[in-house]
Amino acid sequence: MKQQNILIIGGGASGIVAAIIARRHKANVTILERNSKIGKKILATGNGRCNFTNANTTKNDYNHPEFVSKAIDVFGPKMTMDFFESLGIAPKIEDLGKTYPLSEQASSILDVLVYEINRIGVNVVTDAYVKSIKKTNNGFTVQLENGERYDADKVIISTGGKAMPSSGSDGFGYKLAEQLGHHATKVFPALVKLKLDSPYLKQLDGVKIPGRVQLMHRNQMLQEEEGDVLFTKTGISGPTILQISRKANTLLAEKQEIWIKVILVNLLTRADVEKRLSLSASRPVDFSLVGLIHKKIIPSLLKEAGIKDHSILVSQLSPKEKNKLLQLLFDWRFLVMESHGFEDAQVTAGGIDINEIKSDTLESKLVKGLYFTGEIIDIDGLCGGYNLQWAWSSGYLAGKSASN
Repeated sequence: MKQQNILIIGGGASGIVAAIIARRHKANVTILERNSKIGKKILATGNGRCNFTNANTTKNDYNHPEFVSKAIDVFGPKMTMDFFESLGIAPKIEDLGKTYPLSEQASSILDVLVYEINRIGVNVVTDAYVKSIKKTNNGFTVQLENGERYDADKVIISTGGKAMPSSGSDGFGYKLAEQLGHHATKVFPALVKLKLDSPYLKQLDGVKIPGRVQLMHRNQMLQEEEGDVLFTKTGISGPTILQISRKANTLLAEKQEIWIKVILVNLLTRADVEKRLSLSASRPVDFSLVGLIHKKIIPSLLKEAGIKDHSILVSQLSPKEKNKLLQLLFDWRFLVMESHGFEDAQVTAGGIDINEIKSDTLESKLVKGLYFTGEIIDIDGLCGGYNLQWAWSSGYLAGKSASN
């Protein structure tokens, strides 16, 4: 069997694994990376801890479940953990299946990948800005901006999407794919903070609470998430909001009006809170909320409830003021203006149309010998290790398929 010469454009998570797997299957492999080092984006994942997979991953954690199923089946979270253990990583599974290296350093993941790349003889070319890609009778020709040319039997495009452009993912991969006849769906930021229209953001900035949030559209709940909620100077963030942001951005792109409903007292019923207020009848209303909600939220909440005198006794509240206060504790709504941009997003939603890619190999349906991995494809997952799992899974599948 002829030894394959494989060129991988992009040395991120999926490209590195594709290179390792293809090389293990006896292919000659070269990575073209535009940064000075490979794997830059890996270092930023999981707040520097690298949530490198999720032990509970299924196909249903992604926007196109059936498309990802083959890749997840052949290289799922168990195989991912085994793969990294073989390279020296001890995995630590935390709440909700989030899995980190025991070292709690993203650099550990990158270090073992780079070591393996060097050990098995993958050629890495850094500072390599790809200018063009052409299909030839014998395979592909890739031209760099500095004039250098590379020929290959197969090409794997692993350039990422547009999220975190400082890592090198600025969308140039879409242009390369278009040179070969491929099309990208509309792309937008996902797993990203939301900007709100609220007069209270300055006072709430930095407040982190455990709670429940709902995405509301036309007074209908579209999505609900429970966990940490973080208010910022421009809006709202936290794992709950990141999960909601994809659907929020889809609606915002359609010029729809959407709201974030924050449930401050997640573990109590309205009757519980009414009883608590009754027992605090002789206390100032602001003090009656101490121990119930975050102290920094109280002034803004009372102002929103129309209670001007925060030292007024609970017993002196009008029925209207009391009802409004109770309502806000369980249903405080904030109008969503927009999301932050790609520079703050963890992942790109949208990408190369999955209808143009074979799901069982990740080879192009349009161009024989062309493969795609990772974020450049129109695949994105939930927050919590799912997107890196897609990177590893797709890298494995494409690397193995291309080397055959």
